[in-house]
Amino acid sequence: MAPRSETSDDDAPIGRRGSYSKGVARRQEILDRAAEVFRERGPEGTSLRRVAEEIGVSHGALLHYFSSREQLLLALYEHTEMHRNELRDSEESSGRGAVENLVDAASVNVTLPGYVQLYSTLVANALEEERTETRDYFVRRFERVREQTAERLRRQQEAGEVRRGLDADKLAALLVAASDGLQTQWLLEETVDLEGSLELFEELLRP
Repeated sequence: MAPRSETSDDDAPIGRRGSYSKGVARRQEILDRAAEVFRERGPEGTSLRRVAEEIGVSHGALLHYFSSREQLLLALYEHTEMHRNELRDSEESSGRGAVENLVDAASVNVTLPGYVQLYSTLVANALEEERTETRDYFVRRFERVREQTAERLRRQQEAGEVRRGLDADKLAALLVAASDGLQTQWLLEETVDLEGSLELFEELLRP
């Protein structure tokens, strides 16, 4: 959810990627099948054993790539997000305003089966305990997304497209919260006008 997040050199891969091309391809296959299991059975039905059964490998073989269900779901999110980013033109995205970028991202999110539900599941899991891999991942992700959104807002303020005098960092946090909240509402009721509601911010922020 939220806008597309640029990758960082500090971002470690989730689980093991495999040392050779065969291992990388096997990991890709596992994540593709895990996505199918998640869409069919939801978060509670997506266990390491269930995915192993669907793929036709032992539970032990799956543990070679992912040490826990938490790692599997995080890797699945990362895998799906990479596919999502491929659907968006990076050059066009870099020139978009903050609200426009949020609208574009949310519009793509809801076209990917299971993506919004997976995101919501992982964020909910991140809130359950103080120190988990999922919590650390999303703390870093939210920080990165807020920074990117705030930077877009500052450029728009300098260009006279967004009202000056508004704190860009606080406004970025508000916009990200609005985007996430609207996507949660859409997850519960698909008639929610996700794009139209977000686009209202453009009118509210005009000088």
